[in-house]
Amino acid sequence: MADINLIEKLSNVSGISGSEEEVLDILKNEIKGYVDHFESDPLNNLIAFKNFNSDKPKVMLNAHMDEVGLSVRSITPEGYLKFFKVGGIDDRVLPGKRVVVGKDKVKGVISIKPIHLQTESDRNTVPESKDMVIDLGVKTKDEAEKLVKIGDPIVFDTKFEQISQNCYIGKAFDDRLGCAVIAEILKEKFNFPLIALFSTQEEVGLRGASVGGFKYTPDISITLEGTITADFPDVKEYEKCASIGKGPVITIKDNSVITDHQLREKLVETAEKHRIPYQFKQVIAGGTDSSKIQLTKSGVKVLVLAVPVRYIHSPVSLFNLSDYENTKKLVLEFLRSL
Repeated sequence: MADINLIEKLSNVSGISGSEEEVLDILKNEIKGYVDHFESDPLNNLIAFKNFNSDKPKVMLNAHMDEVGLSVRSITPEGYLKFFKVGGIDDRVLPGKRVVVGKDKVKGVISIKPIHLQTESDRNTVPESKDMVIDLGVKTKDEAEKLVKIGDPIVFDTKFEQISQNCYIGKAFDDRLGCAVIAEILKEKFNFPLIALFSTQEEVGLRGASVGGFKYTPDISITLEGTITADFPDVKEYEKCASIGKGPVITIKDNSVITDHQLREKLVETAEKHRIPYQFKQVIAGGTDSSKIQLTKSGVKVLVLAVPVRYIHSPVSLFNLSDYENTKKLVLEFLRSL
């Protein structure tokens, strides 16, 4: 069974790209005692090891700790915050959203001109993030500066919760779900070297993985992700990318990587042998850490497996617990087959 408490903890903490410390601390505490040792590097990646001194081929499991969010750009004389986006976020999902700012979790709301004061042109135009502000409920710049500072991370103030028998909503499922899968898998026993790379700054250019896989380069790497879906009305069947409730999503290729054909066939065989539902990613959009790990040193064979998630890169995402459980099961059975 899935560890819902772990998923909830990982979803609720703050961790935009470059500020992943809260996520890292949870994962350290979760895997302590189940791995031989772990360490961090200058980019603050968390790297954990099991059986690392074995002479068998090394396998890496990878997931990124960071989430998309915002960062304080400047403070207006009236105490409003101007901000820039960290990672890919659609401007249309920002107005009216609750946020928390900085280490002290200062509450705020993203604001635009109210509809009563908008012109017809305003109402027919999507406001740009550069024209939005965050309202902290203060009156002056001096008041705001006592609460926050330039460069502070800003995350969506979204709480994890169950909304139906098998579905949960929250933020940062891309890629805290992948982190949770790996943390649970590390509690199992294996007879070969296993490296877990919880990487940083994926959402701003796959940066953590670019260095995280270099020192301890594996023979095989499996990236665990939370991936896009489009399983809602008026979307053509072949454009649906993936659907929740239909099992883990296997990537053949995307904009950044072509996964290893032989390993992918073995992954499919494993799923069918154990009657684990699976689906293929039907679009080539996006990219993952696997593309950087694949090109490390003389090259690494890579796979990408993901939990399908609705509305990623937004303030609220949704996933089906059965997809998470089947993703974990498929990775476990694949590793055992090695």
